[in-house]
Amino acid sequence: MDTFLTREQRLNHLRQRHSVPVLIVGGGINGISTFRELALQGIPAVLVEKGDWCQAASGALSRMIHGGLRYLETGEFALVKESVIERDRLLKNAPHYVFPLRTTVPVDNLGGGVVNATRRFLRLSDKPGRRGALLIKTGLSLYDLYTRQYGAMPKHQVRNEAATRDRWPGFAPWVKYSASYYDAWISAPERLGFELIDDAEHACPQALALNYLQLISANGETVTLEDTLSGERFTLQPHVVVNATGAWIDQLNQRIAANRDRPKLIGGTKGSHLILDHPQLLSMLAGEMVYFENQEGRVCIMFPWFGKVLVGSTDIRTDDPDAAVCEQDEKTYILESLRFVFPDIVVPASSVVYTFCGVRPLPASEAAVNGQISRNHSLVLLPPDTQRAWSTLCLVGGKWTTFRRFGEEAADRVLRLLGEKRQVSSTDLAIGGGRDFPGASAQTAWLSQLAQQYAVPLPRVTQLTRRYGSRALPLLQHIRQQGEEPLRQHADYSALELRYLIEHEQVCQLEDLLVRRTGLAICGELTPALIQEIALLMAATLGWSESQRVQQVQRCCASLARLHGLNGLYPTVLPEETRHASNQ
Repeated sequence: MDTFLTREQRLNHLRQRHSVPVLIVGGGINGISTFRELALQGIPAVLVEKGDWCQAASGALSRMIHGGLRYLETGEFALVKESVIERDRLLKNAPHYVFPLRTTVPVDNLGGGVVNATRRFLRLSDKPGRRGALLIKTGLSLYDLYTRQYGAMPKHQVRNEAATRDRWPGFAPWVKYSASYYDAWISAPERLGFELIDDAEHACPQALALNYLQLISANGETVTLEDTLSGERFTLQPHVVVNATGAWIDQLNQRIAANRDRPKLIGGTKGSHLILDHPQLLSMLAGEMVYFENQEGRVCIMFPWFGKVLVGSTDIRTDDPDAAVCEQDEKTYILESLRFVFPDIVVPASSVVYTFCGVRPLPASEAAVNGQISRNHSLVLLPPDTQRAWSTLCLVGGKWTTFRRFGEEAADRVLRLLGEKRQVSSTDLAIGGGRDFPGASAQTAWLSQLAQQYAVPLPRVTQLTRRYGSRALPLLQHIRQQGEEPLRQHADYSALELRYLIEHEQVCQLEDLLVRRTGLAICGELTPALIQEIALLMAATLGWSESQRVQQVQRCCASLARLHGLNGLYPTVLPEETRHASNQ
């Protein structure tokens, strides 16, 4: 994190490269994971993303890192086993962002659902149905088996009605039992994605990752890339192209080599989530997640999110990932689902402070029920043909939780195509700020030592290490050397901190900083004045003109309104007296 290349330096490196062993297209979590795996083997791959890192589906997950309890019912035992293993690895390798999460399932009967579950298991039915306490206990016992074998999570518990009412007095009358178990949640998925990129470039300095760079055409032996910020074009000759564009896989394949007879690989479904500012619901959850079936039998979730509540989700087929946004009827659907389990809690639409939506890149399927489509991942190799001289490896499907394993499999396939062998395993490799991050028992002493070493108040040290893990140490060094002042519009951030992110983390647009490098947007903390203050800081750091700054604010506010429901953040002129001296 302490050494970095500016965007212009990165583009200069690209200008000097005419061929590349591997070009990875798509900067979501699976493309990033593949990039890291190859970099660890010394392969100087190039990773490009037409927008920002983890901008699409990889930034729109449910924030759960989970084994996939419901996949047991469809017989995907290997997927559940793999997911539990990777969940527990993330708890160890990224302890600054991934945390255990106690989860409760409300249940309406004791023995129901066995017949329907058996039919679903045998693929004789797509119909969702209610599951009784005994069936859920059976599934959780299998879940525990994987957990005990590969991790250290506590065993599940099943409560009778009295015990359930004692813990969850607000549950609907239909709830007769409840079951609790442990999974995990992730606090900053977009940041973890960037840290994987940074780790990769440190492992192999010849590896290069560039956001806002799009593959626009291919011709025989070369591909043409375009800088979406400047319009500059670059030509590269790849040996292998990895198509990791998620819901856009089929579109990119057609752009590389048009073929009307090629079957579709992707049948995406969009999932929308809401962030609620609702103290009563937050208090009711008391640090736990509720994982429940709504009126239709669709699985929904709600859990605490930095003083707010995250609820979701929908599962709707879509063929146009570019148009995916959380629609009003989805908001209504999610809020009605919430009332199904907590009928006495009034949740007005005004409680929604943020929405997000992404398209799951699921494999093309004829399943009648979207929930029946496999969440497993697969690799599809398109060999060279008359239109292109390289192999294209397509990454289809996949859960966020299993990104490391999917990237490992993809990299191994690429290594075989290159005639290379794996040298390094990522199995136990710490990620970014998870490196040298102490366990819970040692954190108090570690934080106190950092506060003394860098002469920074303990609350501020605690705040920064929660945001960045051990990657906060270079930032603390800058604070010790230069001092810092809080933003006028948000005392929990300083100009020095944000400037550090801008300079070190490939921040190109205002939205990159507000939505993905920080949690300001998703935590419902943005105001028009704060946006203006940060835009002034970015303009001073990146050398924007006044017209560029105004355009950035307008574009960012429009995007926040369209994609995240923040319709009140209209551009305003920041009064002169509120400007930082450091921003002049």
